[in-house]
Amino acid sequence: MSSNEYLKIAGGYVYDPANNVDGQVRDIWICDGRIVDPPADPLLRPARTINASGLIVMPGGVDMHCHIAGPKVNTARKMRPEEKRNAEPVRRTAISHSGTMGSVPSTFATGYKYCGLGYTTAFDAAVPPLAARHAHEEFEDTPCIDKGFYVLMGNNHFVMQSIKDNDPERLRAFVGWLLGAAKGYATKLVNPGGVEVWKQQQAGNVAGIDSTVDHFDVTPRQIIREMARTVDTLQLPHPVHIHCNNLGMPGNWQTTLGTMQALEGHRAHLTHIQFHSYGGGEADENTFNSKVQPLADYLNEHPNITVDVGQVLFGETTSMTGDGPLGYFLSNVYGTKWFSADTELESGCGIAPIQYRNKSLVHSLQWAIGLEWYLQVKNPWQVAMSTDHPNGGSFLAYPQIIHLLMDRTYREEVLRSVHPLVRQRSALGDLQREYTLNEIAIITRAGPARMLGLKNKGHLGPGADADVTIYTPHENRQTMFELPRYVIKSGRVLMEEGDLREDFYGKTLHVRPAYDAAIENTIAEWFEQYYSIRFRNYPVTDHYLQQAEEIRCEAGNENRSA
Repeated sequence: MSSNEYLKIAGGYVYDPANNVDGQVRDIWICDGRIVDPPADPLLRPARTINASGLIVMPGGVDMHCHIAGPKVNTARKMRPEEKRNAEPVRRTAISHSGTMGSVPSTFATGYKYCGLGYTTAFDAAVPPLAARHAHEEFEDTPCIDKGFYVLMGNNHFVMQSIKDNDPERLRAFVGWLLGAAKGYATKLVNPGGVEVWKQQQAGNVAGIDSTVDHFDVTPRQIIREMARTVDTLQLPHPVHIHCNNLGMPGNWQTTLGTMQALEGHRAHLTHIQFHSYGGGEADENTFNSKVQPLADYLNEHPNITVDVGQVLFGETTSMTGDGPLGYFLSNVYGTKWFSADTELESGCGIAPIQYRNKSLVHSLQWAIGLEWYLQVKNPWQVAMSTDHPNGGSFLAYPQIIHLLMDRTYREEVLRSVHPLVRQRSALGDLQREYTLNEIAIITRAGPARMLGLKNKGHLGPGADADVTIYTPHENRQTMFELPRYVIKSGRVLMEEGDLREDFYGKTLHVRPAYDAAIENTIAEWFEQYYSIRFRNYPVTDHYLQQAEEIRCEAGNENRSA
């Protein structure tokens, strides 16, 4: 459609929880890539009308935590040639490129498959600022969806030195500068302090949030608290995004609870919370159990905290993370090949192939613990759907998770197929809750958009981005969500009856926080002393991003510029 032409979605059952619309029959009008009010002229005919009578209409899906771009993802693709050989590729058509699949799909396959599920926005969760150009280049190669990334800062030397020196002004200026230089969207802490210990000591890590990081004389608690405070002071749209210490370790629920308490009321998002909710003794499968209940109880009483789940699905996948010691640990557990990297003074990386088996007690509990989180958080606006793609499983498994949440009978059937001790060490078998379509729309669309501070996504009100997914109702919810009837991105019908109709590339979303520019002299001196790259070559310039949207940070993130 050309500019100023209308697209009308007529008579669908609309689920738009951000605007309190729960399955009512409504029309949706679109013009110039935005949702608009119906035209004043009642006789105006739209350029196209989609008859959505009897169909389900929702905003486009928003995946707020996945790994789809940057050096770790590209390395993982090269590490898994055996997957590429065995997986059915995405075929080239007259309007699309070919792409490879496996647990780490290629850029083209990633965009097409997200769109094919009804997702229109996705955020990579861990990019070292030094590798920002790499991530942006892959984003430019990823079709159909809007995207952005979070910048790794939890083990950055300049950050830790500023905290050690008790210099919040310098920390705030550096975080603002770094986000703008990388063209990133949010701040990310991965095993704060622990990755730095790993780089200093063979097989090293921190024991908890009050361990001291050598040389810097700071603790994870200090990093968490000061970064949360800094992000709030900068008025960033998304709070500090935290991958807690001791991921995957028995007994780590206490570290997770301590992390929540360390925030001291500041906003935070705790990611892949399933991996941080374990009871039991260290490396002791005989005591491994779920500790969702006390953590969910705390979350239910603290609206300043949100989580995504990191649901585990059974099968083979690839673990990739900025958590170097975790990658090493997993390679020892599975006896697989392993990759580790240190990005100068900024972060680390660990990659290892893994497999989740439904007859394993630990893996079965991980599966159950993820579902417990969805079912025990009272307010669905505080929990978002994720598999930590590909760490817990592929984003392609989202329809299966929806089926498990909406159909208690199906959930019980799968529960009977896993290790029998799961019933004793998890509350899943006692949970009767079934999600509604409105709640699914929250945890997959409206909620992630709100957590990210994206005012024009996740809803269908006037002014919203015209990202819309239309589904055919089916009693099997997995079948329903696996193949949308239509997917509309920025007002363009990209998918129709499972076929890609148009070659389209979305925007890269990033922030440009305000900061004291005087910090740049201090940063430049730091770079010249410690970095292998010159300071002037480090920032990603505006012209480097071909299609971008800047989310400003003033006054509660109300302004945008293209």
